This record gives sequence, C-alpha cells and structure tokens, in this order.
Amino acid sequence: MKIITIKNAFCLLFLGFSIVSFGQIRKYDYNHKNKKITTEQWVVNDIIFKNKKALVNPYEIKLYAKVSSKEKTQNIPLFYDGNDRWIFRFSASKTGDFNYKIAGDKTSFTGKEGVFKVIPNSKKDRHGGIVLKEDDKKHFYYQDDSHYFNLAFECDWLFALDYNKKEIKKTNHLLELIKSNGFNQVVMNVYSHDVSWKKDSLLQSHPEHEFGGKQEIFPFLGTNKNPDHSALNPEFFKHFDKVVSTMHDKEIVSHLMIYVWNKLVTWPDMNTLEDNRYFDYVIKRYQAFPNIIWDVSKEALYYGRATEEYISERIQRIRNIDSYDRLVSVHDYNFCRKHADEVDFISTQDWASTLYTRMLEARNKFPNKPIFNIEHGGYETSPYTVFTGDYTNAETCLRRNYLCLFAGVYTTYYWQGSSWNVIIYNPYEQPDDFYKPRFSYFKHLNNFFKDISFQDFKPIPWKNSSGYNLTTEKTGTTLIYMPKENYAVKLSFLSKENKNTATMQWFNTLTGKYTKEFGFEKWKAEKSPWRGDADTILIVRKKQ
Repeated sequence: MKIITIKNAFCLLFLGFSIVSFGQIRKYDYNHKNKKITTEQWVVNDIIFKNKKALVNPYEIKLYAKVSSKEKTQNIPLFYDGNDRWIFRFSASKTGDFNYKIAGDKTSFTGKEGVFKVIPNSKKDRHGGIVLKEDDKKHFYYQDDSHYFNLAFECDWLFALDYNKKEIKKTNHLLELIKSNGFNQVVMNVYSHDVSWKKDSLLQSHPEHEFGGKQEIFPFLGTNKNPDHSALNPEFFKHFDKVVSTMHDKEIVSHLMIYVWNKLVTWPDMNTLEDNRYFDYVIKRYQAFPNIIWDVSKEALYYGRATEEYISERIQRIRNIDSYDRLVSVHDYNFCRKHADEVDFISTQDWASTLYTRMLEARNKFPNKPIFNIEHGGYETSPYTVFTGDYTNAETCLRRNYLCLFAGVYTTYYWQGSSWNVIIYNPYEQPDDFYKPRFSYFKHLNNFFKDISFQDFKPIPWKNSSGYNLTTEKTGTTLIYMPKENYAVKLSFLSKENKNTATMQWFNTLTGKYTKEFGFEKWKAEKSPWRGDADTILIVRKKQ
C-alpha cells in the first residue's frame, strides 16, 4: 500500500482537503475551492462532496464530473454513498492535467471545479487496465502495451470473507496466496446468497468455512429473505471497495459478474427501476478501477431468467455509463457466439472430453477476439465436497488448463475449497488431514508462459506426431505438450535443417523443473524423463 507522507499530507491539508486512506483509494473531502491534486497513473482517487441538505431519492440524482485533458473529455458519473455524500472516483492512464467540473442535477456542489495532475506510475508491477490491441486481436494487453497473461481463479463469495470487519485480513491472506501462485485475475460475483445443492455435512463442524446464506450481507436494504429493493446498502459497497482496492494493490484483476441467477439471490424484477438502479450503481462505483473487467452475469442465459435482449441491453448500459471503456464479456458461450460484435472477448464454458478440439474451434471461429474458457468442468477436490463438476483430480484439472492454453485460449482454475460458498482462505495452515490444493502447479504454469511469451505462439495441431503443438514464427521455437501417458514423440515433422542448429529441453508441469538442454535429433523418438509421472513440455529452440 502506498503511504501518503506527512509532508504530502500537510501540503494537501493546507490546500483544503482532508485525507482518509485505505488500500489504493486516496480520499479527499472537497472544501468548495478549486484545488490541484497530484496523483500517479492508475491510482484511484475519491473526492467526497456533501450536500447541505438531504435530497429525495438520492440514488436517482444524476451528477457527473466533466473531465478534460489534452487528449479527450470524459463524463464520469458520481455515485451516492449515503449520508448526503456523493463521490467522484477518478483514475487516469495518461499523464498531465485533468480539469474537472461537477455538472448535472442541482446540488450545493454542482459547478465545483478542480484539477488532477497525473504523474508517471512508479509501482514496478503496475501496468494499467486490460485492453485489446488492434495489431494482435487474439490476446489481452495492459495499457502500457505489455502482454496480460490471463490466468484466472474463481472465488464467487470473495465479498463475504471479511464482511463487517474493519480490516480484511482473511481476504488479504487469500489474495496474497492467489498472487504468489501465479494467478492474476479473480472471477467473482458482486453478490451471491447461497447454493441450491446439498452441502457437505462436514461443514457443520467447520462453520468458519461456510459463507452461503448469511442474512446480514445484502447489497439492498433489508435482507435476502425480506428484501427492500427501494434503495441500496452503502455499507455493502464500502466493504466491496476494500476488496476491489486490495486486489488493485496486488495487481489482481476483478472479473466482476454483476448478476448470478442460480445462487438464490432475491433480485428485483428485470428492467424495473430497482434493477436498473443496482446495475447502474455497480458500473458507476467501480469503473475507475483499472483492474475491472465487466461480466453481465454468470451463466447469463441459463435457468430461464434472462433473455438475449435483456443481456444485450445490459451491455449497452455498461457502454453508456462506463467512461473508462473497460472490457465487457458475458459468462455464456451461446450469447457470445451469437452476439460477438457486442462483447470484447468470447467467454466459453465447456466441460467436453474433447476440450482441446473445442477450444481450437472457438479460436478459429472468432479470429479477431481473445477466447477465455471461464469454466472447463475441472474443480479440484477439497476437504469438503462442494461441487464436483466432471473432474476433481488435481493433475487432471491442471491438464485441462494446459489443453486450453495449447489451443491458444486463456483459462480459469477452480478449487472446491474457495470457488463457491466455501472459502478456506488459509488452506496451508489447516490440520494435516485437510486436503491442500495444488496451487503451486499454476505458479509453474504462469512462470513458464511468461518466460516463453505466450502471445507469440500459435497452435499448429496438424504439425505433430502426438502431444499438442504451439509454435512461434518469431524464433521458430516449438512447444510440444506431452501427457504423462505418452510413450514418446517423434519429431520428423520438424525441419531437417534443425539438426545441429536446435536444442531441446524438457519442462515438468508439476514441479516446474527443467532438464539441461540437449541436441536435436529429427528421427529419434523423444521420451520424457518424467514419463508416467508428470505431464511435460518439450521445448525445441532454433539457435539464433
């Protein structure tokens, strides 16, 4: 967490702002004068305005900051935060001066002005929001032009882990664990209530791991059992701010699913004032976070609730409200397939045994968009049986992630001990008889694909003898993914010119270990040194 020094704090106080700070949100109370705040690229800032008297229907008050810089003008919506307070939340990807003026409905602070002076980012691992590039439409990039290797971790109930706690120590611990093992995105819900399936009886002895069905947590007034949709619950969103800002601190993307239909949430009826108020509020409140990706709903067209027209309208609402143009997708392949022009990337949910082939088909069908397998049916086992899907073995779940990547698409990991209503935030501190997840497998995976520059490789399924082929034209390097059952791979499909001009090396997907490099032999059947014990990758490098 960046600290505002005493010297800087004194200067800002002298200018008429008071400071409250947690996470990466810098908070300032506006004092009705034109002031200049210095901030870095991609730092999130809140300017708090308080109206002199209470207003009727405050959530319906329309206010925005007209922000002008040398490059563009944005209309950034303010949001109501309770107690007659409105917040102007701001971040910037470019440097320079950003002048703002509050406009919209009449309040005691409408017309107030100020300036943000944005200086270059100094955080070494910060690269900005996730964007698409015109010259490489198949991959994700950061705003600083570096590749974003999207490796996601599902945790739908993350919002509930430290709810009503001043400090979010458990959330911080879990997020640090996620980050240290190579994951850089959390697929999460704004709110889920409970699961409909039968819960493991062992949870009765460990209520500290159960987060479903808690009535004190609700984004509206009232409770999920007795809801009052007439207004939102600012306390819920203040807590959610802490979660998202802590993720931002750790450079973890929030893949934010705004709705979920199968987790027993008492939602307002669709297209009502209450429904629109909730949806719009989420977009207003979180758009300034560079680590946000929007997803309208988990399994959007499942369960018979939403229609394609409704999801399309929600996407357009995001586009109309989000002045930062964060990426948008929908957790539903059928929708993305039929409405590819409306989403920024294709999300697919596919449990098929022919996963590699299906992912290749999706990649070829949409040559101008990244493909993200958000759910491949692999849910690693945990101390509790939560939701098994079709695959629970840790190595099998890992393999399904590699199959996605070798088909040229991004992927997601699920652990039954954290993906849904059960959250074991500190699995490696549990008793010896508790199952420990194999997060380290994904640390090795992430390190491997960073080292070889995943974005430079393309799947070439027809150029192979067995295994799975990724090749880059930049250097001529070929990667052959070999399931542990493979006896050997023949390399006759590689050019005979590689002889004496190429080296080979094996990578163990379970341990992250490499063998020493050795010479290329075209006609020799290459056998993995870990055959039968671990899936491996054979790296064939042309000498440069």
